Amino acid sequence: MAKIAFLGLGVMGFPMAGHLAKAGHDITVYNRTRAKADSWTQKHKGKAAGTPAEAAAGQDFVMACVGNDDDLRSIVFGDQGAFKAMPKGAVFVDHTTASAEIARELDAEAKKRSLGFLDAPVSGGQSGAENGQLGIMVGGDPATYAMCENVLKIYAKAVTLIGPAGSGQLTKMVNQICIAGLLQGLSEAMNFASKSGLDADKVLSVITAGAAGSWQMSNRAKTMVAGKFEFGFAVDWMRKDLGICLAEAKRNKARLPGTALIDQFYAQVQERGGGRWDTSSLIHLLAKD
Repeated sequence: MAKIAFLGLGVMGFPMAGHLAKAGHDITVYNRTRAKADSWTQKHKGKAAGTPAEAAAGQDFVMACVGNDDDLRSIVFGDQGAFKAMPKGAVFVDHTTASAEIARELDAEAKKRSLGFLDAPVSGGQSGAENGQLGIMVGGDPATYAMCENVLKIYAKAVTLIGPAGSGQLTKMVNQICIAGLLQGLSEAMNFASKSGLDADKVLSVITAGAAGSWQMSNRAKTMVAGKFEFGFAVDWMRKDLGICLAEAKRNKARLPGTALIDQFYAQVQERGGGRWDTSSLIHLLAKD
């Protein structure tokens, strides 16, 4: 059993750290809001630390799942940061959805300190984290990945090393671009079905089994039609992620015209007070017009 620190106990990190504890690993958690860390230790076997450095001291692995690039820098660098306290040979695994640039920055700094680093963003949402069914896309050195693979599998249904540092984050951008496009198409389709007077259940029973079928259709179409948007990934988070995608596209010269348009549609959902609605709420713009 490994000694593991987990930094960041949001809707994803809280259950992910819980799976590690249930598997028998020695877990120390840190959260910016101490009450969340205390809540975790009341539910799971493990202990809470007051700073990232305190949590990371003496650990084999340090996992992180925080908000963005700046949050990562705040828990990694400085006298109270994780890198300051991690022993040589330990591995930092970042599950945050962040930029490829910060992944390469952390990888370079880790190498200077004789630490391992993996950027390992996840897909599957809150339910995937709670059920241990996440998809993890990983960037980093193969030898470092081999050290971590069995630990990552504890809360994942699929773990894949994509390439060098930054590759995990770039793959997560691909994932979010796909999801945005799928949801816009599904929103337009189901709104069209409704305006045409079709029975949504009957329509879905046919097309879900065909070439149009997708996870989003199977899991979100009926709730979209019902105007229920209390499931999974929030619009505010998707806009953060799409912003990362669009910034990267400027650097690599990829054209993302559809993604840029859908990002603006999500901005309109936010203006309607839907920032905490899930990403299927794109249909709200069509149904209410």
